[in-house]
Amino acid sequence: MGWPIAVGALLAVVIVLAVAYRPLGDHMARVYSSPRDLGVERALYRFIGVDPRSEQTWRAYLRGVLAFSLVGTLMVYLLQRVQPWLPYALGLPAPDPLLSMNTAVSFVTNTNWQSYAPETTLGYTVQLAGLAVQNFVSAAVGMGVAVALVRGFAARERSTIGNLWVDLVRGCLRILLPIALVGAVVLLAGGVVQNFDGFRQITTVAGAQQTIPGGPVASQEVIKVLGTNGGGFYNANSAHPFENPSGWTNLLQIVLMLLIPVSLTRTFGTMVGDRRQGLAILATMSTLFVASYAILTRLELAGRGTAPLLAGAALEGKEVRFGIPWTTLFATTSTTTSTGAVDAMHDSFTALGGMLPMLNMMLGEVAPGGVGSGLYGMLVLAVIAVFIAGLLVGRTPEYLGKKIGPREMKLASLYILVTPALVLLGTAVSFAVPAIRDSVTSTSIANPGPHGLSEVLYAFTSAANNNGSAFAGLTADTPWLDSALATAMLLGRFVPIVLVLALAGSLAQQGRVPVTSGTLPTHRPQFVGLLSGVTLIVTALTYFPVLALGPLAEGLR
Repeated sequence: MGWPIAVGALLAVVIVLAVAYRPLGDHMARVYSSPRDLGVERALYRFIGVDPRSEQTWRAYLRGVLAFSLVGTLMVYLLQRVQPWLPYALGLPAPDPLLSMNTAVSFVTNTNWQSYAPETTLGYTVQLAGLAVQNFVSAAVGMGVAVALVRGFAARERSTIGNLWVDLVRGCLRILLPIALVGAVVLLAGGVVQNFDGFRQITTVAGAQQTIPGGPVASQEVIKVLGTNGGGFYNANSAHPFENPSGWTNLLQIVLMLLIPVSLTRTFGTMVGDRRQGLAILATMSTLFVASYAILTRLELAGRGTAPLLAGAALEGKEVRFGIPWTTLFATTSTTTSTGAVDAMHDSFTALGGMLPMLNMMLGEVAPGGVGSGLYGMLVLAVIAVFIAGLLVGRTPEYLGKKIGPREMKLASLYILVTPALVLLGTAVSFAVPAIRDSVTSTSIANPGPHGLSEVLYAFTSAANNNGSAFAGLTADTPWLDSALATAMLLGRFVPIVLVLALAGSLAQQGRVPVTSGTLPTHRPQFVGLLSGVTLIVTALTYFPVLALGPLAEGLR
């Protein structure tokens, strides 16, 4: 029964996304291209002193991103540190400074890494005014950066790539907020909790006392998945019945994670004037996604060992109300996007099965990736693929009418080196420096050996790629991991953004090269195959040696 359910689950998601693809993709193209502002938007622009008609160079756009993110980090940090004096603090103390810093960086970078149990650590004010706000604006920043790169491809001899503040306001008010409002109501109807009851004491059927934490879950749950954020209200995340009660809410959460990243490919095609280009990017993303889902499902259904054989699959750490196919679909979606939400414990997957979510992140989360970040990541890979094709045929590489010269290739090459360097360096330092190694092995790793290496590798992979999921056997709330993972999150978020915006500025300044008989067609299946191969070879092979020491060694022994 496993494979029919797996195919049916995938088809259900594809059908819903296919219905939304055209209207949402075209709507987002209009949002980011329209010269008209809503009344509430004009009021916001006046309040913050922004001229919505004034466009920015890539450097000005970048300064805005960095300044806005810095202010957001400081605000989230401050809210946590003054929590005992805030309303709806629920009597909870302030998290310690390092954990507060890690959490602030995590939510501002769209990572939502959580080294704590949210329901017993943060009160409602911090959850709503701090974390939920960042769930919206960090997603809007990613979408804005992606659209800025698209404008770079579409522009002709221009020095500007848009206005960050307009992109930010429109992304929140016209895209994220309307969908989140509808989605929250649907989740409420599905049984997701939404209250301000605090901690409720109940008597169980056995006569024991139990504390049940309530909270404004549905309103945070919807933007958690829609904005590919991932941080749950409860420590069990979407495996908790208060966050994800049933099979159809599980389906809804999967769809919401994919909705904007998939539809942005239509937005891309519309804005560059050739929707076939968007379909080619979508086909590449879909190929990688389906392959990952099929392999992960196969590995989990065929789990080795006595217990998996008796149960018919590897069911440890999974919710029986979802089963293997829906669990692997959720895990594939969460790690091919930058969401990081979980409806099962990835640490309990089979050894090789646990490698697949890790590999999805190592590919750069481009299938289809996070809101905005997936599109700009895949477009950078498309630039590299076009360059490789140009070398093979001896022509100057071009993509969408723009020449790919030395400057563009340097920026693209640096982009694909950033996250591997952060992941491998962070993991290596955790084990190579004696004092740090002793700290990690004695206080953080619950499973020594290859799996312990996998836990640390997964943590740095998740942080550097701004995913946020974890192998939960790792105790991450330690001075070293709080600091090192926060550094990986910051650099993994903002260094690529610097490079993408610089690439957008460089492309925008170019004119358009006319299409000739020798121009590489980038809308055909051949290019989809080339781009898929480049994505796998250029990124995944970088990690092969460390994967051989961790999940491969564990799975093959």
